[in-house]
Amino acid sequence: MARLILSLDSQVLAEYNMSKERYTIGRLPDNDVRIDNPAVSGHHSLIINILNDSFLEDLNSTNGTYVNGKLIKKHALQHGDVITIGHHQLRFADQQTNETEQDEFEKTMVIPAGQQNPAQLAKAEEAAEAAASAESDAAVDDDRVDVKVEMPDTGTDSQAERVAASEPVREPVREPASHTATSAGIDPSSAPNALPLAKLQVLSGAFAGRELELTKALTTLGRPGVQVAAITRRAEGYYVVHVESGEEGDYPLVNGQPIGAQARKLADNDVLQLAGVKMGFFAS
Repeated sequence: MARLILSLDSQVLAEYNMSKERYTIGRLPDNDVRIDNPAVSGHHSLIINILNDSFLEDLNSTNGTYVNGKLIKKHALQHGDVITIGHHQLRFADQQTNETEQDEFEKTMVIPAGQQNPAQLAKAEEAAEAAASAESDAAVDDDRVDVKVEMPDTGTDSQAERVAASEPVREPVREPASHTATSAGIDPSSAPNALPLAKLQVLSGAFAGRELELTKALTTLGRPGVQVAAITRRAEGYYVVHVESGEEGDYPLVNGQPIGAQARKLADNDVLQLAGVKMGFFAS
């Protein structure tokens, strides 16, 4: 049975088992899925279930209905589709969907470490380590406080005492928090404030709507010989770094901009384009 999962700002508000033929979505109380928000029309959208298929239709709403970020009028729903209505999201989960589709996506885009050049992977991890260390050092520098103490000139202090009194007082430099990463991910015992899991959601192509949780310390994505990148999960955040490509200087894009040879920290809702596939990065 298909389900709709209603959420706002990544917080799940309700789940609906789709056991009926028609489901209306809107702000008014007579809707099957009520979203009480001014950005939602009274009768905003309609879902019709026919046998094993579900179809979404916008009911001439004021602000429109979006699926996976695209404005739609009518849309055949697929497992993993995210419907945006106003500020709320409805994730369509079809338990009848053959899970081999998800497996096929992972086989197509996710590259096992054993199939990659160890030297390239080591270089990618070094780049991510350097980027994380640089950010950690910058955070420590921002925390430093310089306090200049002005001392009145009484005529009795020595020159050395006056110089010492005017020296800035600095907070002790804190060492960056250490973390332990393994092939299975970050060890929770050594990272009590472990980074929340993030995920990638495919936004284009045949696998649009598919999701991949980034549970490993290093996830390698792409197509060998075309474009390959690695996403590393560190205590400081998630970083994407170029591994290899068929053409020199052909780097992955984040929000339309090449990431270059250096690791790039990912932020919530960033769009990663790799080997011709667009994927949204979503922090939990």
